[in-house]
Amino acid sequence: MTSGLWELVLKGIWTTVQLLVFSSLLAAAVSFVVGVARTHRLWIVRFLAGFYTEVFRGTSALVMIFWVFFVLPPAFGWQLVPMWAGTLALGLTYGAYGSEIVRGALKAVDPAQQEGGIALSFTPWQRMRLILLPQAVPEMIPPFSNLLIELLKGTALVSVMGMGDLAFSGNLVRLALQESAGIYTYLLLIYFVIAFLLTRLMRGLEKKLKAGVGKEPAREVQVPQPVGGGVG
Repeated sequence: MTSGLWELVLKGIWTTVQLLVFSSLLAAAVSFVVGVARTHRLWIVRFLAGFYTEVFRGTSALVMIFWVFFVLPPAFGWQLVPMWAGTLALGLTYGAYGSEIVRGALKAVDPAQQEGGIALSFTPWQRMRLILLPQAVPEMIPPFSNLLIELLKGTALVSVMGMGDLAFSGNLVRLALQESAGIYTYLLLIYFVIAFLLTRLMRGLEKKLKAGVGKEPAREVQVPQPVGGGVG
């Protein structure tokens, strides 16, 4: 490929990384807000959070991108640029999946921990911040890592809006060179490298968060007592 085509691919990588960062931040915020809401003591809060989760889990991310980019502008009289339309659609969609991860991790915490916080007169927010989340967050990292990889692959969907991400740029290069095998092999390798780096990063974060959590107390060293062998 010429230098101009490589520059096009590099711009596509940068656009994909930006979209991944923005949409993952939105998805993380949605995950925690909705996931915590699904454990709320008020049924109306749980119902609304559950309704949101079911709606966005049950719809296609591709159709959601079309809806945000093509349906919302005529309805509200404003236009989103492709980057923010993609961020909104992907963040809300994958945030619905993430909310189930958060809810499941919170429910998995030993109920005795919650009861201990109540016994100490902690407010619900204090119990969540000081007791539940420190124990639940490390358990969320592996499924969140998988979700992040899925989100990375989902960023290719924004190419339908004409957004210059990696998939869109690769297709332009394919049209320019009239070659498919080599170009799409490059794209697969680039996505794999990004996914591999994300996996390493999330594993490092998991180890850091789990450091000192749930460790058994150090056992006391038993000093052997001398056996009496004297004759009385």
